[in-house]
Amino acid sequence: MSVPYQFSVIEKALIAAAVALTLVVWPGDLMATTAPVRTVAMTNRVAETPFPGSPQAIGSAANGCLSGAMSLPLSGPGWEALRPGRNRNWGHPALIAFIRDLAGRTSGLGQMQIGDIAQPRGGHMTSGHGSHQTGLDVDIFYRLADQPLSDQERAEPQMESVVAEDGSLIPELWGDAQLALLKTFASDPRVERIFVNPVIKRALCDIAGGDRAWLRVIRPWWGHDDHFHVRIQCPDGNGDCIPGPPLPPGDGCGAELQSWITSGDWKGLPRLPLPTQHAHRPEMPAACRAIISAF
Repeated sequence: MSVPYQFSVIEKALIAAAVALTLVVWPGDLMATTAPVRTVAMTNRVAETPFPGSPQAIGSAANGCLSGAMSLPLSGPGWEALRPGRNRNWGHPALIAFIRDLAGRTSGLGQMQIGDIAQPRGGHMTSGHGSHQTGLDVDIFYRLADQPLSDQERAEPQMESVVAEDGSLIPELWGDAQLALLKTFASDPRVERIFVNPVIKRALCDIAGGDRAWLRVIRPWWGHDDHFHVRIQCPDGNGDCIPGPPLPPGDGCGAELQSWITSGDWKGLPRLPLPTQHAHRPEMPAACRAIISAF
């Protein structure tokens, strides 16, 4: 029987350093890449409109771009989009359709609060993310809204961690609705992987019962204690989209997960202050240079 890969303490330290410096690729769960090691300086200029043409997710989640993007409206049946001033509510039409579908299917739980998706043309962000570059990623907050948001609530949402300092889940912020929300997303075949805090993954493992197949796509990662990060599969016909590596076999509830808990890595990942954190990234795919630079 194969055993899921377990990061060693040294490997986790190296990954943390790479993420903080953003000079090399993210580890397997966050991206797969053929990007050269050579890095390039970033520009802070971001196109405010999508690149015209057919919808195409190009490159990998952490080194790519997007053409033919579609915006998610600020509100709709089952969802409320947050922080519109960031202009990160753009995604591949396949992802926008996915969000609309899942919001409708989970509307009985409350209104999903949607965080960042991607910039109008995807690509590197100057703050907040190493991925979200191809329009196939979306952040969903654990907190559900029970009514339409005001302009202030939308612009300055409550960012509440559901994980207490002792590693328990806060009952007022985590319950059956959050479990049902995650299970619905994880059970959808369009999903490639979902990132959650390791403490949350452990809780899901403990209460899943006999139906455990959906746990496989839920991956432990630093942070992700106030939201979960969903990535869908490369859409059909998007030949330049680079998928993530295959997931380990099993439900992911074994030694790998336990290593996150016992090491204390679930508590978070230190980052360098901006803009140093995002000063350089791997050189983007050639097609993306044309898309990003066309103003």
